[in-house]
Amino acid sequence: MKRQETGNLGEKLAAGFLKKQGYCVLQTNYRCPEGEVDIVARGKDCLVFVEVRAKRSSEFGSPEESITPAKMDKLRRVAAHYRQTHNDIPDSWRIDVVAVELDWQNRPRRIEHIENAVGEA
Repeated sequence: MKRQETGNLGEKLAAGFLKKQGYCVLQTNYRCPEGEVDIVARGKDCLVFVEVRAKRSSEFGSPEESITPAKMDKLRRVAAHYRQTHNDIPDSWRIDVVAVELDWQNRPRRIEHIENAVGEA
């Protein structure tokens, strides 16, 4: 399985996981001039931007460890753009990470939702 296919599978699994946790997925793969975020969801009265990291091996660290400071800055800018360009959204918001580890048969070995993983700068 190629890297992009692993990412796509991870995003699909993460969206399903979030829905089971009571989140409403508003949009996937939101793109703007600032960049892209994998999932935009709503949980109770909070807008949640979700970066999904999927890996088949922990050889180079866990999925969540692969988010660089530059990626965190980009996620903050994407979240700001979304909030400025969309109406009827909650005032409160956060950026979460969903880490997905797949086994050799591409089945989820671990799905972990890390709330507020990327704080405000």
